[in-house]
Amino acid sequence: MGLCAAVNTALAGLLVVLVAGGTTAAAPPALRVCADPNNLPFSNARGEGFENRLAELLARELGARLEYTWSAQRRGFLRNTLEAGACDVLLGVPVGFDPVLVTRPYYRSTYVFAWRRDRALDIRSLDDPRLRGLRVGVQLIGNDGVNTPPAHALSRRGIVDNVRGFSVYADYAQPNPPARILDALIAGEIDVAVVWGPLAGYFALRLPAPLALAPVTPAADPPGLRFAFAMAAGVRRDDVALRDGLQAALDRRADDVRAILDAYGVPRAAEPPR
Repeated sequence: MGLCAAVNTALAGLLVVLVAGGTTAAAPPALRVCADPNNLPFSNARGEGFENRLAELLARELGARLEYTWSAQRRGFLRNTLEAGACDVLLGVPVGFDPVLVTRPYYRSTYVFAWRRDRALDIRSLDDPRLRGLRVGVQLIGNDGVNTPPAHALSRRGIVDNVRGFSVYADYAQPNPPARILDALIAGEIDVAVVWGPLAGYFALRLPAPLALAPVTPAADPPGLRFAFAMAAGVRRDDVALRDGLQAALDRRADDVRAILDAYGVPRAAEPPR
C-alpha cells in the first residue's frame, strides 16, 4: 500500500471512529412530566408555574433533560398521561391518592377564605354567622360540578342560596381558568371566596385589588371533610426507582423547594397533631 493510500485509510478509520463516537454518546435521560398547559399558578406551556419551576429543579438535580406531556387536567387526565405511558411524573399529587405511588409531601396547604382588603371582613371560620348573609364563592371540580370540601361544609350548615359555584375548568380558551372565582371577587360579584390556598396566594400578589387571606377553620369538619392536604410527586405504582430518585432530589433541594413555594405565595398548613 502506498503512502497516500495508507493515509487515506487511516483518515477513513478515524472518521468512522469519530462518527461512531458521536452516534453512541449517551444523551441525558429524560424526566418526562405530565402537566397542564393553562393552569397557573401550577403550570403552563410557558413554564411560568411553580410546578414548572419544581420540574426544572428536579431535572437539574437528576442530570436529566426535562420533557413535558401537556394535557388539560380534566376528566381522563391521569388515564391519558401517566397511565398511558406518555409521561412518568405528576407534581402536586395529594398524599393518599391511590392510583399513583408518591414521594413524601413537599408542601401542605389548605383552603382559605379570600376577600378584598377594603371590605375588612376578616372571616376565618365556617361557623361565622356573617356567611349566611354574604355572597360566597366556592370552587367546583369536574365536568359535573362536584363540590369541594368547603362547598359541602357550607351546605351542612344550611348556607346554600347565597353560594355561587365556580368550576376550576371554566373557559379553557381563556388564560388561567381556575382564577375566575378571584376575578369575580375583585369585580364585586361575590363578597368572599373559599379557594384552594396556592391559587389564592398566587393571584393575591398579582390582582389589581389587594386581597386578604385566612385559612379555613376548623381544619376538618367531621365526618369526612378536611380542608388541608399534603402534596407530593407521583409516579406509576411500579416505578419505585423513579419515586426514590425524586425523593432524594427533593430532600437535597428542600431549601430551594421552599423558596419556590414562597415566591408563588403558597400558603402552608401545619402538620396535623399525631
